[in-house]
Amino acid sequence: MDHSELEQLIGAAFENRALLQEEKTQAAVHETLKLLDNGTLRVASQTAPGKWQTHAWVKQAVLLYFGVQKMETMEVGPFEFYDKIPLKKNLAEAGVRVVPPGTVRYGAHIEPTAVVMPGYVNIGAYVGSGTMVDTWATVGSCAQIGKNCHLSGGVGIGGVLEPPGAQPVIIEDGCFVGSRSIIVEGILVEAEAVIGAGVTLTASTKILDVTGNEPKEIKMRIPARSVVIPGMRTKKFPAGEFQVPCALIIGKRKESTDKKTSLNEALRDFGVSV
Repeated sequence: MDHSELEQLIGAAFENRALLQEEKTQAAVHETLKLLDNGTLRVASQTAPGKWQTHAWVKQAVLLYFGVQKMETMEVGPFEFYDKIPLKKNLAEAGVRVVPPGTVRYGAHIEPTAVVMPGYVNIGAYVGSGTMVDTWATVGSCAQIGKNCHLSGGVGIGGVLEPPGAQPVIIEDGCFVGSRSIIVEGILVEAEAVIGAGVTLTASTKILDVTGNEPKEIKMRIPARSVVIPGMRTKKFPAGEFQVPCALIIGKRKESTDKKTSLNEALRDFGVSV
């Protein structure tokens, strides 16, 4: 089936779950997940620098996949799992390194030379070549991680499955995300940005560019090559004024430096913790 036929069948079944009983619909769901797993299809695709298109029907297929799969016991060495979604296979052939007990679910695509330490990559996610998912870092459902990124220890990249039309979390090429940072709810981190340790980015997080004379608020995205640290701002409540978290853009990575060394320079220049 071509993509247009898959989209039509998936869309119809998402509106009428009774269609999941039909063999052709089940085949469409399985075919879509196979294409996601091998990287032929993605939940979101880049249309221009900093611009992405979300394919709602692909996320619908992921949700429907839970409906057609049966619970089963899976044994991996001494470990036992009981779930609907199998683990990703053929990692050696794909050129992907997964360090025990790192876990990649079927339906996620990992490009060659990427490394998953004892972390987790969920169904529908995409991880680019040369990227490291470090220890206890998690890549949520349908999140899109670019090439040559580093998700440091304990980073939490949120999953966005519903509503199907909502943009997933997107980390573009060459980004560094510091330890214990949290990025959720469809935030876009543009190319080569540096996110310092402990930064939290949600749909309600105030992102403030403080590099000029006055703070400038940016919504739902981190501009390319920005250096970001956690901050606090004063907010009034009925009980008084309190400090609430925000994210501060304090500078830019230098374009003149080599990409492999510019991260270290950015950290040194701005004193960003990792």
